Amino acid sequence: MSDIVVTLPDGSELSVESGSSVEDVAHEIGPGLGEDTVAGVVDGELTDKADPLEEDCELVVVTEDSDEYRRVLRHSAAHVFAQALQRLHPEAKLAIGPPTDEGFYYDVTGVDLSEDDFGPIEAEMESIIEADHTIERVERDRETALDTYADNEYKREILETEAAGEGTVSFYVQDGWEDLCRGPHVESTGEIGAVKLLSIAAAYWRGDEDNDTLTRVYGTAFESDAELEAFLERRRKAEERDHRKLGNELDLFSIPDVTGPGLPLYHPNGKTVLRELEAFVDGLNDAQDYEFVETPHLFRTELWKQSGHYDNYVDDMFLLDVNDEEYGLKPMNCPGHATIFNEGNWSYRDLPVRYAENGKVYRKEQRGELSGLSRVWAFTIDDGHLFVKPESIEREVNTIMEQINEVLETFGLEYEVALATRPEKSVGSDEIWEQAESQLRDVLDASGMAYDVESGDGAFYGPKIDFAFEDALGRNWDGPTVQLDFNMPERFDLSYTGADNETHRPVMIHRALYGSYERFFMVLIEHFDGNFPTWLAPEQVRILPVSDDNIGYAKQLKNRYLDAFRVGIEDRSWTVGKKIQAAHDDRVPYMIVVGDDEEAAGTVSVRDRFEDERNDVDVATFVEHLEGEVEAKRIEPDFVGDP
Repeated sequence: MSDIVVTLPDGSELSVESGSSVEDVAHEIGPGLGEDTVAGVVDGELTDKADPLEEDCELVVVTEDSDEYRRVLRHSAAHVFAQALQRLHPEAKLAIGPPTDEGFYYDVTGVDLSEDDFGPIEAEMESIIEADHTIERVERDRETALDTYADNEYKREILETEAAGEGTVSFYVQDGWEDLCRGPHVESTGEIGAVKLLSIAAAYWRGDEDNDTLTRVYGTAFESDAELEAFLERRRKAEERDHRKLGNELDLFSIPDVTGPGLPLYHPNGKTVLRELEAFVDGLNDAQDYEFVETPHLFRTELWKQSGHYDNYVDDMFLLDVNDEEYGLKPMNCPGHATIFNEGNWSYRDLPVRYAENGKVYRKEQRGELSGLSRVWAFTIDDGHLFVKPESIEREVNTIMEQINEVLETFGLEYEVALATRPEKSVGSDEIWEQAESQLRDVLDASGMAYDVESGDGAFYGPKIDFAFEDALGRNWDGPTVQLDFNMPERFDLSYTGADNETHRPVMIHRALYGSYERFFMVLIEHFDGNFPTWLAPEQVRILPVSDDNIGYAKQLKNRYLDAFRVGIEDRSWTVGKKIQAAHDDRVPYMIVVGDDEEAAGTVSVRDRFEDERNDVDVATFVEHLEGEVEAKRIEPDFVGDP
């Protein structure tokens, strides 16, 4: 057999015989690594260690010390759940059970389940783990597999679609129980240290609401009980900070049934935060000479066909028939911006041209995937598109990354960077993609910034640099992005006249400093637990008159001294203690308590959300501090702690 070249994470290359398994290659690298091999990541895809390598590829060998090991462990835990379920409920019919970022799920039908059933299932899972059954991979021909699942239409559909044309398919067997699966899995059930079933939900088969509704059971697994307990504690804290719960308590937004799923309504408090976020990013755009444009929500689908979205994104679009013409709600703003650029005549002296738009877009996510503000049908992107000369790419991308860094540092968010390369479904030639990926890699290398490579995670029109940030609970979220696009300028025939008086093609850069307002807003709600920095808070100061007699002084303070801020007056006839508690529950950064003594002296008592208080404060001193805190966009109120 011919040899193939395997590229390892350090960039070194190893020549091995075609058909060698992941484990074979690991043994070639070193006997110890071969013994420790659990699975492999081949060209970005997690695979079984027995899978053969048939062509040149990039390989990461997965051991128990690898980040990917936990996904393998959790995949095996999903099988343990399915085996336990069928022990207790033989009538249960299995669909799919993949690992997830936080655990696993399994879709089942034929059995009526609720969270009350979790206890007995977990006990059965633990007995399977304690028995330490060997997990064995078995290859079978497709006809035998189809016969095995004569009464399971879901497994048969997998065999007839995903596994169609394959000579054999793999099953994983443990203690006589088996499941059709590509793997990979750990060596035995005993490697799973701790399991927990978390929740239950309805899910459509294949995510299509026209298909059967299945029962989805979510669970998680860890190497040890201690790690599981730490996860459950983080989960408990996350539930306390859930943006849907806080969104209701703080009157920020709602998604009522009557308006439709995935279509949030922003209440005055929520819109106040969004306006501040918008003003912040607009200021960054102004500083870099972006020009603001606006595009409609609806376009003829001819535009989406020209841009490539129709072929690559049509399943995620809302389409309408208008007078026998097909229109689509925009899933992205970029084709509109490319069209605006195309309406002009440009010289090399005019470039770069930078357009910005806080543009509403629409994507037809499956109903079962919609969740608060994290996944919606209608959302707003702080979009920017730059049309640049090829030699300007590095400078412009660096400037964008500086903007993104400023945004994330302003909110105190730590982040990681990744280069996302060409996905399987994409447009453009290999040469264009290689050029675009190479240029982004050069920018990252020159910056000295550490980054990962996420193979196949690019946009369909070009590679991108993604920024993922970590919130207060240690969770990672996708956020800002910079995308390099050689394809859309080609598809829209964009051009400019160069210094040589010849026609040249610009490069298009897509960028978003937040990602989307909805997702970023959701993260901020949970990251700050509703305690927004003063500059973002819907209500920055609440004045608490000690009695009704002091309401006049409270109004004077608000109208004469604090008119530049968002100030409320608590004029209900409550005790001061109850007023303070209400302001604290509403997450107001500062409370000003005013009674007869303060009114006589023309001063105030200032109390912050940390329950610290400072008395006899000159009003001008507090106003000056407030102005500085808002201008500097400081994260926490810090007046009371001042010397």
